[in-house]
This record gives sequence, structure tokens and C-alpha cells, in this order.
Amino acid sequence: MTLSAERIRSAVEAERTVAERFLSCLASKTADTVGVTRDSYGDGENRAHEIFAEFAGELGLELRHDAALNSYATLRGTDPDAPAVVIGSHLDSVPKGGNFDGAVGVAAGLTVCAALRRAGAVVPFDVTVMGIRAEESIWFPASYIGSRAALGSLPVDALDSVRRNDTGRTLADHIAASGGDVAQLRTGRAQLDPAKVRAYVEVHIEQAPVLFDTGLPLGICTGIPGNFRYPNAQIIGRDDHVGTPRRFRRDAAIAGAALAMAMDREWAKLEALGVPVAMTFGRFHTDPDRHGMTVVPGCFHFSLDVRAYDPNILNQLKAELHRIVDEVAGAHRVTVDLGRRTSAMIGEMDPLIIADWSDRAQKIGLSAMRLESPGSHDAAAFAYAGVPTAMLLLRNENGSHNPDERMETSDLMDACQLLTHWLVDLAK
Repeated sequence: MTLSAERIRSAVEAERTVAERFLSCLASKTADTVGVTRDSYGDGENRAHEIFAEFAGELGLELRHDAALNSYATLRGTDPDAPAVVIGSHLDSVPKGGNFDGAVGVAAGLTVCAALRRAGAVVPFDVTVMGIRAEESIWFPASYIGSRAALGSLPVDALDSVRRNDTGRTLADHIAASGGDVAQLRTGRAQLDPAKVRAYVEVHIEQAPVLFDTGLPLGICTGIPGNFRYPNAQIIGRDDHVGTPRRFRRDAAIAGAALAMAMDREWAKLEALGVPVAMTFGRFHTDPDRHGMTVVPGCFHFSLDVRAYDPNILNQLKAELHRIVDEVAGAHRVTVDLGRRTSAMIGEMDPLIIADWSDRAQKIGLSAMRLESPGSHDAAAFAYAGVPTAMLLLRNENGSHNPDERMETSDLMDACQLLTHWLVDLAK
């Protein structure tokens, strides 16, 4: 079936209320004192998936959940053997975060399915909207828990070794309490066979205001950085009296500051060479049970996230970090314990989809640019599993992981229009 650009545009615009109502419902039902809180495998995320199920039912989509409680809402195609196209993103949030991070990708999928049906499009493959669990590693110190569990790439030992930062309970405990099937997850089998996925696509707000600064509504993502992380690093020195001369001190806080500044200098060198990386000391504090104005800190805690788009750069920065650790430990007579390291894979976007979307956007009069995404996304887990993967980024003035995320519904509709055109043409 050939559908005109105007028919597709009209169908998408007619389903604008699907996205608006879905996002509004999420905001009201998961509101915190500031922003929203949708804790991974907790009340907030569970409520978000209940809302997703309600909308899937309203739209006549076929709903299922896997053992990790990822949610799938499917518009069935005419050929049951054809690999599916999955449109997905996560439904959890950071504490007191914004309503759009993650959720707009699910809203886009629901809107596209509704628009395909309204336009009378017949496609041979299933179009599945996936609401993904536990993407925000602020809750559990592990990357892409829901998507990796679905794809069979989540290490089985993570179920018992990874604990939620606020409750101290294991991932397995939280999954079971939310109604998941931990026994099945312990087998390590994929819940979603990558070979049966034709493509995975994700819509997400931009996490640095590049599109906003350039005045463009859409970005076609060219890559997702990989990272290495130390969630619970510490420096051990010695508590001392505030009057202790410097030559006697083993000041853990000063050592922490020296480490951070040395890593920042490495970042500045790479930035001057045009190499995109990012480093974040997210936790950075003395021991709250011991610190005080008249005590030289003998213990210092920090977390470190280092990300880059090139595996060679990541390896270079790992080596540089260990050199700096040795240097700081010697200079300040402290012990630096980086603790357990976690990591996330680099997400390589499919060049054919990128080229297709770039050409298609131009043909239908949508303004878009290619750009890298500085954030981590479930799309990286799909790309790593060998699934052709692509992302659309939406203009967002205030970044993400804060309650002031700013997105225009019209930009989301542009993304839905582009995806709907692409799916209709894939069916030809």
C-alpha cells in the first residue's frame, strides 16, 4: 500500500493526544515533591508499567511481560515469521527527575502504532513498543539491566551481587517483589531473541542542549559512548587534629581533590585534541559519621564515571587513572581503593538506518542533524547484541536528569512522523 506523506502526517497529528495523555498520566501518577521518581523495580517504575499496560489495552495492542518485567505492546503484522521492529525506551527515572527522560521513547512507540492503524497501513512485521526496566543505574550499580536481561546478556551473578543503593536489597529480591520470574532469569536465556528483531529504534530527549542551541527539533544519533565506572571508591588516610602540620598529614579529602583535578586535566587535553569524552565524580564526600570542621579527614568516598566513543580512548583513560591513583597515593600517603569496576558497551548505530533517516527527513521537510549522544541508552545493549539499532534525539533546553527537562510535543510528533514513514516504506 502506498500512503501519501500528507496522509501519514495527518494520522500522526491525529494521535498527538496519545503521547500527551501518556506523558501527563506518568507525571501525575509518579510525581514526587520535586519532579518525578520512578525507582527501578520499585513502586514508581511498577506504576509506570501499569500505565503503559492501560494505554496498550486502550490502543488494542497485544501486551506481554518477560521474566525481568519488561513490557511489550505489539501491533501484529501480516507475517508471523517476519522479524519485528521494536520501538522502545525505559520507564524508570532518577530520583526527583524529569518526566521525559526515557518515557518519550515509549510515548513515541505508542503514537506510531496508533498512527499506523489510523492511516490504514498494513505491514508484514510486528511493531512492538517496549517499556524497558532499570536503565537508570543510579538505583542499581549496573548498566542496562532490563534490556540486557531481555537479550540474555545480563550476567546471572548480577541477580545476587548487585544491590539497590537505597534499600541494600539484591536485584533478585526487587525483581521477585515486583512479580518477576527470577528462576527463569537465572537460566540466562534471552527473553527476546535478537535474531527475531529486524531493528531496534529509540526516541530520547537530548542530554546536552546541542539541538536547542542550533534551533533544530531532531537529531539522528551517530553513536553512544561506552563507559567504565567505579561506583564505590574510597581513599583511606588518617584522622588528625586540624592543627596537624602538612608533612604529618594523610589527608584523604585533599588526595581526593588531587585525583579529581588530575583526571580533569586529562579530559582537558583530550578535549583540546577534539576527542569527545566525559568524566564525572558523582559522589564526592568525606565520611559523614566522622567529618567536621576541626578534623583532618581520614576517609573519603567518591564515584567515577568515564565515557568515550572509542574503545582505545577508554583503555587509555583506564591506564591513566591507575597511574594517577599511584601518584596520589604516594604523594599524600594514603590508600586508594577503587573498588569494583563496572562498564557499559559502546553503542554503534546502524549506518544504513542513519542514512535512510537523514534522506527521509529531508524529503518530508523535517529539520534534523547528525550528532552523538553523550548519555547511556538501552540502544547500546541492542547494538551490542547485533541488532540494527538507531536513535532519534529530541530538542531539550535543560538537559536531563532534572525536573526541568523541556521538550515540545511538536518535536516528538516530528520524530513519530519520521518513524511512521520509515516503517511504511520498510513494508514495501
